[in-house]
Amino acid sequence: MTAKQQHARRPTAPDGLVVVDKPQDWTSHDVVARMRRLAGTRKVGHAGTLDPMATGVLVIGIGRATRLLTYVVGADKEYLATIRLGVTTNTEDAEGEVLAVTDASGVDRDAIAAAALPLTGTISQVPSAVSAIKVDGQRAYARVRAGESVELAAREVTVSTFEVGETRRAEVDGTPVVDVDVTVVCSSGTYVRALARDLGDALGVGGHLTALRRTRVGGYALGGASTLDELAAVPDDVPLTVLSLADAARATFPVRELTEPEARALSYGQEIAADGVEATTAAIGPDGTLVALIEGHGAKAKPALVFAPA
Repeated sequence: MTAKQQHARRPTAPDGLVVVDKPQDWTSHDVVARMRRLAGTRKVGHAGTLDPMATGVLVIGIGRATRLLTYVVGADKEYLATIRLGVTTNTEDAEGEVLAVTDASGVDRDAIAAAALPLTGTISQVPSAVSAIKVDGQRAYARVRAGESVELAAREVTVSTFEVGETRRAEVDGTPVVDVDVTVVCSSGTYVRALARDLGDALGVGGHLTALRRTRVGGYALGGASTLDELAAVPDDVPLTVLSLADAARATFPVRELTEPEARALSYGQEIAADGVEATTAAIGPDGTLVALIEGHGAKAKPALVFAPA
C-alpha cells in the first residue's frame, strides 16, 4: 500500500447516528476526533459527555444527524457503577487525590440500600465540583484542578432507579472499606459521582466512584453499540454504516407517518394539521425518510427542524 493510499480519506458516511462503546481513558472529544476520520467528514458531534474513566454508550451524530443531538442529550441515562464507601477523594472518583479513609466495617447492604432510598426520585443535587459546568466563564473541573475551591448551586434532577447490587469487603492501607455495585437510571444532568459522594456522606464514611459504564442513552442501548476498533475494521473504501436519520429519530421521538401532501408542505416549512400530540414528533414521509421534527400547537403542527427541504 502506498503512503497516498494509507492517508486517503474514507468515503463520507451518510447522515445518521453511530452508537459507540467508548473505551476507558478516552475523552468524548477523542472519540469525536477518531469518528471524523472514520466517517470522512468533520461534521461530527456527540450527545452527552462521558468522563475519561467511564465507558459505554456515546451517541455520535454525523452530518445532518448532528441536529438531532440537542434532543438526544436530554434523554434519560442508565449506568452500571461501582462505589467505594470509606474513601473520599477530591474529584469524587478514583482519579482524584484521597482526602480521607474511614473505617466502613459497620456498613452492611441493608444500610446502603436505606441510604440510597432518599437519593431516589426527584432530588436536589449539588453537581460534582469537577463537572463541565462553567463558573465565571471557566469549567469547574479546570478550577478544581488548578487548586481552587469550587461550590456549585444545587439543581433538581430525577433518579428513577438507584439499585444496590453486590457488595464486597476490601481494605485501603489496612482500613476496612466496602465496594458496592449499583444500577442508576437518571435524568440528563445527574452526576453519578455526586450520588457516590452523597451516599458515602449519608452513611458517615464518605465515598467515591471507582467505575462507571453507561448502558443506555434514551432509546440507544449498549446492545446496539460498536467499539472504535470494530468501526475502524471497515475497509477504507467502504463508507461507515450508520443508523439512518429516520431510524435514529424513531428511537428518540414519537412518530407520525405523513401523507404525500403533508410531507411536501413540511418540506417547504409550512404547517400541517395537528394530530393531538404536543411533544416533538418525528414526521416520516411515505418513502420512509425523516422529513422534519414537528411540534403541535393547537390545531396546527409546525416544523421545528426540516431534514428534507423542497
